[in-house]
Amino acid sequence: MCRRAFEKLVEKALERLPGEFRQALDNLAIVIEDWPDPAVVEEITGDPAEVIYGLFSGTPLPERRFEDSGDLPPIIALYQGPLEEDFPDRGELAREVEITLVHELAHFMGFDEDAVREFGYE
Repeated sequence: MCRRAFEKLVEKALERLPGEFRQALDNLAIVIEDWPDPAVVEEITGDPAEVIYGLFSGTPLPERRFEDSGDLPPIIALYQGPLEEDFPDRGELAREVEITLVHELAHFMGFDEDAVREFGYE
């Protein structure tokens, strides 16, 4: 899939987000990358061969302070390569893009992995 078609999937997923998540988007950059850096994957998972679809990096909202306002914005990276590889069906891919966005947005909002699972997005 070309990058523009993938971007459209992301845009549609953003439109379907619950209101509490959409409100947080003004404080956040969302980028699409081809693949995650294996060193980053190893740092997060302990295994550079592990598959990840997205990654939040930055300071979560509950931990931000006024002094942080000059810092670079927090970022959610979505990894097009692993998502397309694992979800070749366009409908399944669209669903997983949405799941990944919500998962990473929840981290941005300060939720840990257990709390994210309670949302039903793993």
